[in-house]
Amino acid sequence: MVSKNTICLWFDGTALDAAQFYAATFPDSAVGAVFRAPTDYPAGKAGDVLTVQFTVIGIPCLGLNGGPAFRHSEAFSFQVATEDQAETDRLWNAIVGNGGQESECGWCKDKWGLSWQITPRALSAAIADPDPAVSQRAFQAMMGMRKIDIAAIEAAKRG
Repeated sequence: MVSKNTICLWFDGTALDAAQFYAATFPDSAVGAVFRAPTDYPAGKAGDVLTVQFTVIGIPCLGLNGGPAFRHSEAFSFQVATEDQAETDRLWNAIVGNGGQESECGWCKDKWGLSWQITPRALSAAIADPDPAVSQRAFQAMMGMRKIDIAAIEAAKRG
């Protein structure tokens, strides 16, 4: 059954591959129903995977194999709150190591072009610190990073 509100993500024939990667990589993620096209359509043939229902960390999604007309951009991203450096490293390395690419400030992009923010809770707490000097130091430290280094954020907090 499709959720009342589902994120629809456009792919160029790779929705099932992406859904399987997300399900294997992120907790509370799974691949659900796969719907194959009953007839030929502009981006594929009868029998091709048209849509894939899946969840990413509990968020219902629908992967649509709509063809090459639209690409993902940083205007949409999944922000994943991590508990520690090990989880941060595992998720970052899984995305980047599977054909993805690094970006700035904890952002990376998977091989399908979807953007991810791998954000340690320690970073969010440091940037929200009520002491402006602490939050500014943490923010400046983050600005020079790709993958977030929690120890460096904690050191910046201390000054």
